[in-house]
Amino acid sequence: KSTELLIRRLLFLRICREITIDLATNTSNSIYRFQAKALLCLKEQCESIVTKVFSLANLLAIYYKRVIVIAKDLECLRRLLKE
Repeated sequence: KSTELLIRRLLFLRICREITIDLATNTSNSIYRFQAKALLCLKEQCESIVTKVFSLANLLAIYYKRVIVIAKDLECLRRLLKE
């Protein structure tokens, strides 16, 4: 219910760099830089998506008369959203 961002900035930056390096077509040791606003936008979107996924998974858990979300809920949600 908080509006603050939950993922730590440096951790998110490290993940973004790893993904960028993995996806880069240039295999040389290029340095990729991110603008602060761009990182903030990416981070907000990621947290928004994760929040939506867990909200939907929580609805599945409630449907199955459970209080906590388990991996089975996330797997079921993945299959439902895939189709």
